[in-house]
Amino acid sequence: MLSNVITKTITLDDGRTISIETGKLARQADGAVVVRMGDTMLLATVVSTKDAREGVDFLPLSVDYQEKFASSGKIPGGFLKREARLSDYEVLICRLVDRAIRPLFPDDYHAETQINISLISGDLKAAPDALAAFAASAALSVSDIPFDGPISEVRISRVEGKWVINPSYEQMEKADISLIVAATIKDIMMVEGEMKEVSEEEMIEALKLAHEAIKVQCQVQLELQEETGKTEKREYSHEVNDEELQASMQAALYDKVYEVYKQRSNTKKERNELLEGLIAGFVEGLPETEEPRNEAMISKYYKKIKKEAARNLVLNESVRLDGRAFDQVRQIWSEVDYLPGAHGSALFTRGETQSLSTVTLGTKLDEQMIDGAMISGYNRFMLHYNFPAFSTGEVRPNRGPGRREIGHGNLAMRALKNVLPKDEDNPYTIRIVSDILESNGSSSMATVCAGCLALMDAGIQVSAPVSGIAMGMISDSETGKYAILSDILGDEDHLGDMDFKVTGTEKGITACQMDIKVDGLAYEVLAEALAQAKNGRLHILGEMKKTLESPKADLKPHAPRSAVIMINKDLIGAVIGPGGKIVQEIQKETGATVIIEEIENKGKVSVFSSDANSMNDALTRIKQIVVEPEVGEVYDGLVKSIMPFGAFIEFMPGKEGLLHISEIKWERLETMDGVLELGEVIKVKLLDVDRKTGKFKLSRKALIPRPERNKPTQQES
Repeated sequence: MLSNVITKTITLDDGRTISIETGKLARQADGAVVVRMGDTMLLATVVSTKDAREGVDFLPLSVDYQEKFASSGKIPGGFLKREARLSDYEVLICRLVDRAIRPLFPDDYHAETQINISLISGDLKAAPDALAAFAASAALSVSDIPFDGPISEVRISRVEGKWVINPSYEQMEKADISLIVAATIKDIMMVEGEMKEVSEEEMIEALKLAHEAIKVQCQVQLELQEETGKTEKREYSHEVNDEELQASMQAALYDKVYEVYKQRSNTKKERNELLEGLIAGFVEGLPETEEPRNEAMISKYYKKIKKEAARNLVLNESVRLDGRAFDQVRQIWSEVDYLPGAHGSALFTRGETQSLSTVTLGTKLDEQMIDGAMISGYNRFMLHYNFPAFSTGEVRPNRGPGRREIGHGNLAMRALKNVLPKDEDNPYTIRIVSDILESNGSSSMATVCAGCLALMDAGIQVSAPVSGIAMGMISDSETGKYAILSDILGDEDHLGDMDFKVTGTEKGITACQMDIKVDGLAYEVLAEALAQAKNGRLHILGEMKKTLESPKADLKPHAPRSAVIMINKDLIGAVIGPGGKIVQEIQKETGATVIIEEIENKGKVSVFSSDANSMNDALTRIKQIVVEPEVGEVYDGLVKSIMPFGAFIEFMPGKEGLLHISEIKWERLETMDGVLELGEVIKVKLLDVDRKTGKFKLSRKALIPRPERNKPTQQES
């Protein structure tokens, strides 16, 4: 048995426990732990090289989260039958961990570092995504890698009015607010989540409760670190600095950069050209030496100068790079129905950020299948975000979506999902695609605005319009000065201490994403930022309403129409027919798409078609099949087969009854020869339905006057 296994346990308020174990698995990693809650178990490992690659002036950190299908007793789908590239869900968890962990490494630590988190056992009562960052931080805590932690992450949800830490999947479905919160013992670091139009005060209440739970988890990591003897971290030297070069650059360039930023009216392109000219002039003026110039070092020092100048301009003179007031939103214009071939489209431009978004309406056949270790099912609402290189005037090869694209698309999707009609009122699979055509600050929030306008243009009856805004903050811990900036530029995002995106309706918040890069953000400052964000969000909503105030009353002419018929469960087979024969015939002959589902012991028949006549034809045929035959009614029947004892007549689509030989004529028939022909159409009356067998008894003679008996003549008398 291993003698150096250490385990720590936390007990939550509701009696559930979370344990951290180290010393048993993956002992050759720099740090490894197993975090367990219920039957959910995560193995987190961290490895960091001793030296940094030459010329690297950043932290090459990679975070990978993967769910093993065996953890929940599943075999992966697809041809390979093994875990392959990370799913979007796994990528989103990677981002949650990365955003919480990355800011706490020392600025001068540049060793290649890899964090791997694997779900090795799954439990639907304990969602693993809320434990991933906790496990990563714990692995760092029991390693000798420099890290200014620990941190932890929890999910907090409000379920039926009660706050729950790390709820189950079932509880999350009932929640009206669900946030993932990451923090150190002192400060909140990261927030992401979705809400059903809640207030700013409710959100802050959730953050405070989450932070209290996180403090306990951080304290346990400190105790674990103490017991493993990893309080002393490795020594490293990953930066080579030239203080003389840095001082000369500061003296020569700072004031000039400050003046460029102070000009206010410069566009992003003009500002960058001026800044590039300054550094080019400085480099040209450097004396010639035998040693080659260290371009990477010059670039690093220049970035610091630009950041310092821009921050000081904001804090000391209350001047933003483009001259706006702190709470001022850039000019907005938008347009709907821009693309005639799409089911819905919108163009939204705010300053130098532009999104062209489209909406496509599909059927149930277009649903996205989700096949994960923990989550399986179907998704009827998708939002995809694309960020091509030309949007920022760059050249970059086109590849598949990166983690940033997946994260931004997910944020916009969560912002809009809760205002969509309920499933029973919306038969469509909906796909939104946002193509960013220009970018200078918060293209994800432009996606929310354009996506909402495109939905309304498509005729989707959203409960309320949604807008989004990106907020930033610049602060100085020594002076206590801070500035909260609405609708931040790209440059303001890079130089700021907080990046905060919030979306919502006039009624409340629907989604948020926040990254805090500074210690000690007071809740009062956060409340101020939320209040300023609300004002900006409402302003943007007002501008959107000038273009389109509410959803259009009808779909586009070329969009698929839909109709739903609810039928008895017993009639599903009649509509489908043997081997699907009947439903396939309806689709082939009418051109409509027919989808049949069993829902709550009922049959749901959905009909889709972009042509009204096609849809009505299909509906008529389905109604003829499912309508209940009425005894005493007269029908036009088709002779389907002739037997010695009578004929089988299809008197309604999919319904056949026996016309017995005795029910054809009043006269007695000895044989069926020559009486009826296959394919002949005759009128029949439904006499009876056998309750036990469901068989139908038909009659033709009931529709023929009964002949009178011949009266005897006088002569015969």
